[in-house]
Amino acid sequence: MIDTHAHLDLCDGPAEDLVDAAAAAGVGRILTVGREQALALADRFTSVWAIVGIHPHEAADGLEVESLRPLLGHPRAVAVGECGLDFFRDYAPRADQVRVFDAQIALANETGLPLVIHTRAADEDTFRMLEAAEVPVLLHCFSSVDRLDEAIERGYFCSFAGNVAFPRAADLRAAAARVPEDSILAETDSPYLAPPPHRGRPNQPAYAAITLGVLARERGVSETELGEQIDRNADRLFGL
Repeated sequence: MIDTHAHLDLCDGPAEDLVDAAAAAGVGRILTVGREQALALADRFTSVWAIVGIHPHEAADGLEVESLRPLLGHPRAVAVGECGLDFFRDYAPRADQVRVFDAQIALANETGLPLVIHTRAADEDTFRMLEAAEVPVLLHCFSSVDRLDEAIERGYFCSFAGNVAFPRAADLRAAAARVPEDSILAETDSPYLAPPPHRGRPNQPAYAAITLGVLARERGVSETELGEQIDRNADRLFGL
């Protein structure tokens, strides 16, 4: 299977060990998020590709969206992101978040690459702005349970992270059961959101296999069947 969203450069331990542990757990491919560092990792490992963008927390850091253009031309770059809005942490002024997100939507439209979206406490504005997207959209670490019907109607991909396995995440598990089979993905968002029994410790791509097991149970299918479906979905979305 594939881990469609990891921050390999932030994980504990050497990248080689993380990639090997993932492969041993049946996670044969990893998409890592960032910019130059993500591309460097994608160049080092044949099983790693890069998602390139400016996180909403970085929207006031002076990074120019135009600087992403040459990075997105790299053959191992497969998407723009993670980008979007985070009105929960508000680490960057909301006006800056909107400006940077809008520019990345436009850049994705120009390059034809899919968008990987971060949205937290900002679904109304996020979904409104995504009306301008002319490329496929992935809602990373899916939490927009109140907008699930709209996401399905728009044809968005929905990716579930380790928090879908948290005991109190019944709403996420219910949403995961309803996502169409051709739109569901799995991820770790490592080093964050480690699923039980690793909760409270750093996450890693190998644990995507745990999330897969939870999703398979909720959907009433085998892990093998769902893993193969997620691989096909990722291939189609990211052009792998």
